[in-house]
Amino acid sequence: MSTLRELKTRIGSVASTQKTTSAMKMISSSKMRKATGQLQRLSPYRHMVQHVISHLLVTDQQFDSPLIADRDVQRVALVVFGSDDGLCGGFNVNIFKQLLVSINEVREQYGKQVGITIVPVGKKMTKAVEKIAGKEIQMERVALNTRSGSEDLYAFTDLMKTRFLERTFDRVEMLYMHFISTGKQVFTREQLLPVSYQGLADNVDPRAANSPCLFEPDANTIFNTVLPLHIKSMLQDVFIQSAASEQSARVMAMQAASDNAKELLDELQLEYNKLRQQGITTELLDILGGQVER
Repeated sequence: MSTLRELKTRIGSVASTQKTTSAMKMISSSKMRKATGQLQRLSPYRHMVQHVISHLLVTDQQFDSPLIADRDVQRVALVVFGSDDGLCGGFNVNIFKQLLVSINEVREQYGKQVGITIVPVGKKMTKAVEKIAGKEIQMERVALNTRSGSEDLYAFTDLMKTRFLERTFDRVEMLYMHFISTGKQVFTREQLLPVSYQGLADNVDPRAANSPCLFEPDANTIFNTVLPLHIKSMLQDVFIQSAASEQSARVMAMQAASDNAKELLDELQLEYNKLRQQGITTELLDILGGQVER
């Protein structure tokens, strides 16, 4: 049976834990709001790029770019976004499980002989991918993590684009958690390269046909200029979506930890009060017993 001193020590420890988890929740909430703010600021830029592409695609011209060229798929790169830090619940575990599912889907789609290279972003995801890397599945380390800035992200985009143009990879896909709300993130698998021409066409603004434009020097040159910007904006959006989802998962994990600590603290406090009351009752009985003997 626990003594009052032991219970008091445990109560202090649990109370300290609750304060820590509450503070971490507040920090993660702030970081999540910062990430969602970045998504909102990125939206006008993506809209403008898509606006230019819409005006190009409503013309009758044919566009030619190596970045939209489909070819026989011999090697696929899967860029999977995880976290650098822990304490975010099942965030990395869920992504890794979906990564294994995606690997099987790629083999079903392109054949078991297809080469697969996994490009992990984040220390936690890198450690997980190391366990499955081997002859059939290769892993490529890159200088990109969840704390990287725009320059590192753009350099990574250029690297993936160069690998695609050099035919090192025939297809590049991104695996990440898409941020919906604080309590909901959805795993998403999205094609980065080659850029889906049909996907661009499906997102054409119908109003573009009502406002014809003149293109200088020519539409195809402008298309090849805007397309790399579209790729960069896609990757930046995914990077921020993953960051917002990570912080959201950490907020939920810290909330659950804080709730559990509070529940345990209430139980310990109740046990402490019972034990203290029992001790007081025993002392009173001893005093009364002594008086009766007199």
